[in-house]
Amino acid sequence: MIKLGILDFDTSHAVEFTKRLNHKEIDKEQWVDGAEVVIGCPGESKISPERIPDFTKTMKAMGITIVDKPEEMIGKVDAMLIESVDGSVHYERAKPFLEAGLPCFVDKPFACSVAEAKKMAELAEKKKVPLFSSSSLRYAPEIVDYLEKKPDGAILGVNAYGPASTHPRNPGFFHYGIHAVEMIYALMGPSCETVSCLTVDKTDVATGQWKQGRLATIRGNRSGPSSFGVVVYAEKGIRHIPVGTKFIYRELLKKVVETFEKKKAPVPIEETIELIGFIEAALKSSQNHGIPQKVG
Repeated sequence: MIKLGILDFDTSHAVEFTKRLNHKEIDKEQWVDGAEVVIGCPGESKISPERIPDFTKTMKAMGITIVDKPEEMIGKVDAMLIESVDGSVHYERAKPFLEAGLPCFVDKPFACSVAEAKKMAELAEKKKVPLFSSSSLRYAPEIVDYLEKKPDGAILGVNAYGPASTHPRNPGFFHYGIHAVEMIYALMGPSCETVSCLTVDKTDVATGQWKQGRLATIRGNRSGPSSFGVVVYAEKGIRHIPVGTKFIYRELLKKVVETFEKKKAPVPIEETIELIGFIEAALKSSQNHGIPQKVG
C-alpha cells in the first residue's frame, strides 16, 4: 500500500480525495485502491484560509496524523499530494518533496506561469521522480468514453464550456476555468500555437489555433448554469457531450495511484506545461483587447 501525505487543506479536495483513497465516509462505488493518506499538513492559504480549520477537523476525524510543518512528512510517506488551491505557490510547496525524491501529484492549476511550471518539471527530471498534474475533468467518464470509441472519426475541433470563477492569485482560466481547458486538451491533444481571448464581466471566451489549422474554443461562465460539456466537431459528425461530475475525483485518483505505482505520469509533463502556456496566453490576450498571443 502506497503511503501518501497531503499538503494544504484550503480545498475540499484534501477531504474528498482522502475519503476515496482511505475508504472513509463515502459509498463503496467511489473507493480507489492502492494508496492511502496517512499524514497531512493543513498549511496556509492566501485564497481561502477560512476553510482550513473545518477541513483539518474532518481529516483528524478520519484518523489522519496532522503535523505543523510540511517537511515533517518527509520520511513518512512514499508520495505527496500538493493540494493548495493557489497555483502560484505550487513550486515552493512541491520543491522540498521533489528534492527529497518523492513523486508528487500537484493539483490544478499546476502553476500560474510557464516559468514556474518549467522549474517544477526540471526539478522532477533532475531528481528522476514522476510529476503529475491534471484537472479531474480530463478523466470524466464521458470524455474518456468518447476518446476510446472515437464514434465520429478524427477530431477536427472542440467547443468546451464550464464555470470559470476567478481570483487575483489564480487569474483568468487558472482558477476554475482550467477544468474546461483540460477537457479541450484531453480531446485535442497538444500543439496549440496561438490563443485569443475576450473577457467581459461574466464570461471569458478563448479560441486556440492548433497545428493543421484545427480550432478549439472555451467559454468560461460566471453566470447562469454551472454545468460542464463539450461540442466535438469530427470527420463524421458533430456531437454534444454533457459532462457529469459524480465520478471525476474517483477517476482522477485512479490515475494518481497509477502514476505512483508505475513511476510515470499518464499525461506528459510537456503537455501540462503547454496547457499552462495556453492559459497564460489567453490571459495576456484578454488584457490586450483579444490580440492573439503565442503559446509557450
